Amino acid sequence: MPQESAFVRLLLALQDIPYGDFTYKLIPTLSRERIIGVRLPALRKVAKELTKQQPEEVAQFLHTLPHCYHEENLLHGFLIEQVKAFDKAIAYTEAFLPHIDNWAVCDTFSPKLFQKHPKETYTHIVQWLKGPQPYTIRYGIGLLLSNYLDDYFESEMLSLVASIQSDEYYVNMMIAWYFATALAKQYEATLPLIQSQTLSPFVQNKTIQKARESRRISQEVKNFLLQYKLPTI
Repeated sequence: MPQESAFVRLLLALQDIPYGDFTYKLIPTLSRERIIGVRLPALRKVAKELTKQQPEEVAQFLHTLPHCYHEENLLHGFLIEQVKAFDKAIAYTEAFLPHIDNWAVCDTFSPKLFQKHPKETYTHIVQWLKGPQPYTIRYGIGLLLSNYLDDYFESEMLSLVASIQSDEYYVNMMIAWYFATALAKQYEATLPLIQSQTLSPFVQNKTIQKARESRRISQEVKNFLLQYKLPTI
């Protein structure tokens, strides 16, 4: 392991080894040595305190990539959430995305600023979905799921996600999650895509499975969706 920075020493002081063991079981793509074991509420609290008390050190940390520990990456995302200027938050996010190496970091941070600038953020999302890194793609889909299925929804977004071709499990799971949520929130727009059966069998069937697990979808619709499952090899 590299020499410990002040921020790493701070994280080590918050270490919860059993929680680290639990985290390791949830993230099979990480080695146990890279997980300190710090709970998310503690990390969010640290991010707020560091932003107020050590802004220069935070700026240096945000410009220092890649990190070694999983919790450094989580902290990095939470520090981006504290940035007040949209252009800076986007720039920091774009620099950080290629270094995300697991679903937990990918799914955990989402600057509220992005919700206040939906059009500008969307232009970046479109580019992220076309990138080569699986977690950059997953992050873009996740933002579409959380921020663009209500007031800012456009049907073209469904086509954008449907056009993604990937062999990555964590990308395809997020695509399915997105379409299942779209069925709950934008049913009339989303149903024709499911009926067309043009998604990969994995995504199609996972979408239907997740929709059938949703409390926001009626039993009648859940039963109706079953006919659109695809055979798998």
